[in-house]
Amino acid sequence: MQSVDAPTISSTTLYQYHIALNPTLPVAKQRIDHRKGIVFVVNLTNKQQAWVEIAPLSGIDTEGLPIEGFSQESIDDVTTYLSQCSDKLIGQSVNAMIALADNILLPSCAFGFSLLHAKLTHQLPCRIDNPHTQSATVPLVYAGMTEQQLQAKLLQNGTVNSVKVKVAQTSMEDEIAFIYRVLEIAPQVSFRLDGNRGFSLEQAIDFLACLPRDKIEYIEEPCINPADNPQIYQHLGINYALDESLNSSTFDVVNAIKQQPGIGALIIKPMLLGSLATLQNMIDTAHSYGVRCIISSSLESDIGINDLRLISQALTPNETPGLDTLNAFSQSLILAPTIPHQLNINALQLIHHAGEVNEAVDS
Repeated sequence: MQSVDAPTISSTTLYQYHIALNPTLPVAKQRIDHRKGIVFVVNLTNKQQAWVEIAPLSGIDTEGLPIEGFSQESIDDVTTYLSQCSDKLIGQSVNAMIALADNILLPSCAFGFSLLHAKLTHQLPCRIDNPHTQSATVPLVYAGMTEQQLQAKLLQNGTVNSVKVKVAQTSMEDEIAFIYRVLEIAPQVSFRLDGNRGFSLEQAIDFLACLPRDKIEYIEEPCINPADNPQIYQHLGINYALDESLNSSTFDVVNAIKQQPGIGALIIKPMLLGSLATLQNMIDTAHSYGVRCIISSSLESDIGINDLRLISQALTPNETPGLDTLNAFSQSLILAPTIPHQLNINALQLIHHAGEVNEAVDS
């Protein structure tokens, strides 16, 4: 039974951001030059405050075409829903956010509400306790980067042990040459290749056969037809990872692992998949079958990336997350180095406020 003195929600504030990206960022074979999202702020009667980023990976690419294969929800869907439920949260227990997370059909909002609840009930780590993995960086690189950009990624402070390489985007010859160039600069690295369903089976086998197998951790979604992926493992002994497949409403971890030999990892994008409880269940199940789980960004702002580091520490403490997407953002949403952190209000547009007014926005 809830104590009469238990804190309740005193106000909620909804902001939107629209940040230009330079250079453009890859979303599978598409490119985006801006990122839109929501920042949802909750204050409690005991003066606790928390905020989260809610930003479905959808919208329009640089060619004016809809982004395909990721979020099925739009920023308008999210804005409408959050505006409607904000007023109803006032005076409610923090547990009301878990009830919303468990029942909503918008994965980004389910994730956001469960994350707010975890923050306000102190269920996430306060700091990174495993800096070797959680503070490490897996650089994101791809053919077409300048030599200067590539060296900056690979020769950053600290030792880079893994590199994520976008493949199946340009010519096979150029991408093979690029991977060997990466090895020249950083011979210690292993590769997390990301095909984004860009190869035929024959192309994938030909491509991977030209690379040192002992340097490949896995290749994400290599084949246009995902049913072809197990044949890569059967022919070459190279594991593959599932990413876009997890977004399907019919995806089942156990069935996938049992029916598709060679799955080496699941690429977990929380913004696309739902609540923390959903993520925990997926990760626990995969681990029980010996399958790695890698927390990965959906091109969030610095707010989302900071939270994903904490989530990775909590759910996958022995894995280095894939979060190297912030360099392209032209603005930060958190003012640095202020302690406690404060939101960069100049980069945000107020959409909706409910409850008490004039509450500071810091955390």
